[in-house]
Order: sequence, then C-alpha cells, then structure tokens
Amino acid sequence: MTFALIGLLAATALVGWFGVGAVWDATLAVGWGGFFLLCAAQFLLFVVLAVSWWVIAPARGFGVFLWGRMVRDSAGNCLPFTHMGGFVAGARAVSLHGISPTQATASTVADVTAEVLAQIIFAAIGLVVLVAHAPATPFAWPVAIGLAVALPALGVFMAAQQGAGKIFARLSRHIAGEWFANAQERAAVLGAEFALIYGHTGRLAACVGIHLVAWIGTGVVGWITLRLLGAEISLIDAIAIEGLLHAVLAVAFLVPGHAGVQEAAYIGLGAAFGVAPEVALAASLLRRARDLAWGIPVLLVWQWVEMRRIGRGLS
Repeated sequence: MTFALIGLLAATALVGWFGVGAVWDATLAVGWGGFFLLCAAQFLLFVVLAVSWWVIAPARGFGVFLWGRMVRDSAGNCLPFTHMGGFVAGARAVSLHGISPTQATASTVADVTAEVLAQIIFAAIGLVVLVAHAPATPFAWPVAIGLAVALPALGVFMAAQQGAGKIFARLSRHIAGEWFANAQERAAVLGAEFALIYGHTGRLAACVGIHLVAWIGTGVVGWITLRLLGAEISLIDAIAIEGLLHAVLAVAFLVPGHAGVQEAAYIGLGAAFGVAPEVALAASLLRRARDLAWGIPVLLVWQWVEMRRIGRGLS
C-alpha cells in the first residue's frame, strides 16, 4: 500500500507539473468514439492472450481461459496489490469453471513464464529501434543490462519449476509438520502438471509466439492512442516505446498498478521519440481509463460468482 500511495503522489505531481488543463484537453481529443476504439482493441488483446494460455492447457473450452485472463489483468491493474495478486485471481477464476486448482496453478505459471520470455524479445526490439533513433539516449544501457540479466534468470526459473513440487513438499514438512501431511501427494500432482506442460515443447513455443504477437499488439494500440492524441509518430517508434515501457514496468513490479512509474516512463520514453510530455501523459491516463473501463465490470462479475458459490456452501 505504501508503494501505491507513493506512486499516486508521483502521478498527481506529474499532472500538476505539466498542467491539468493541457492533459485534460489532450485526453478529450480522442472523443468517445476514440475511447471505444481503444477499449475494443483491448478486448482483442484479451482474446489473443487467452489463446496463448489455452494452447498450453486445452482441457476446457476457450471461453474459460478468456474469462480467466480478463480477471487476471483486471485484478492486476485495478486492485491495490501487485500483479502477483492478479495471477492468483486469474487461476482462481478458471478453477471455478472446471479447471483443477493444480492445473490452474501450473498453467498460470507456465503461461506467465512464456509471456515474460516474449516480453524480453519485445523489449529487445524496442531497444534496437531506440538506439537506431537516438544513439546517445541514456535509456539504452540500463535496458540492455536488464535484458542481459533477465534472460538467464528466466532460464533458472523455468528449470526450478521442474522441481517445484519437491521443494514445496520439503518446505511444508519443515514448516507445518502434520498440518500438511498430504503435501507429498499434492506436490507430486503439481510436479506431474509441470512435466506434462513442459513436455509439449510445440505448445510452449506456440505460446511464446502468440504472446509476442500480443506484445506487438500493445504497441499497435499505443500507436493508435498517440495518433488519436495528435502525435506524429511512426508505428515502429510506437512499438519501441511500448516495448521499453514494459521493460521499465517489469522492474517496478512492487508498485501496485505501476502508479506514477507508468506516467514517468511514458514521458521519458516519449521525449526520446519526439512526443510532447502532455501528450505522453495523456496517453498514460487514457491507458488507465481503458483498464478501469474493463476492469471494474469484470471484477464485479467475478465477485458476484464468488458470492454465489459461498451462498451455496461451495469453496
């Protein structure tokens, strides 16, 4: 919560610094038609992201994973906790519709891993474009170092998933003793799920590829947003901004909703590509408005489903 408050104060300060009027005028420039277009584009991204999750766990219909992905992103963007809470919420959402909790957990971890790998590729594309556009930019080296560290770290994380079941069992025996007497059995089931998922290399490769398409799609949506706001920017430059933006946001994962960090990153990266600060800030605010327009209804429906289950005495 402390990080959220700091981020909120930073975002408020940025709006004040560049002028509330200028930001408001830039935001209104898109009109209701433009805002509807951005919301519709976000739904298409939900569909693509759901396909990637469904590819590695095709046990149920696609609609279950579409709903789970919408809950995951809505919780991560709108609720006052980090994106880890969104992962848990998404797994919980699909588990309410016929997916076993173990499969929901394992498939979520694998899908997030594939998404991060695609994000690294996407950020690398953005870095190449940035260096070609502005060789002397101060953003290049920090991003390059971050990518160099992230790739082997992700490899270690993927390898650790293979032994996640055994690790959980050992920890539970030491920490809780008889409280988790069936930990070994649960760990075996979880390990089997990971083995099944990672045994299908073709599905995993497809998952990474689909996530890369989704990341590029976010760049296209960012380009549409900036163009609606009147910015003269090419599609490849807008994609580069989005790739580098998410590299920055990944570092700030402890800040709920990336409050303040997103705005500052938009302004800094936008400046490198000739986007006026008030337009970049307006683009960030439009992004938040779009997230709320989707997130609030999705979370209300999810909570309604949860309350109905509680009313029927289900867990």
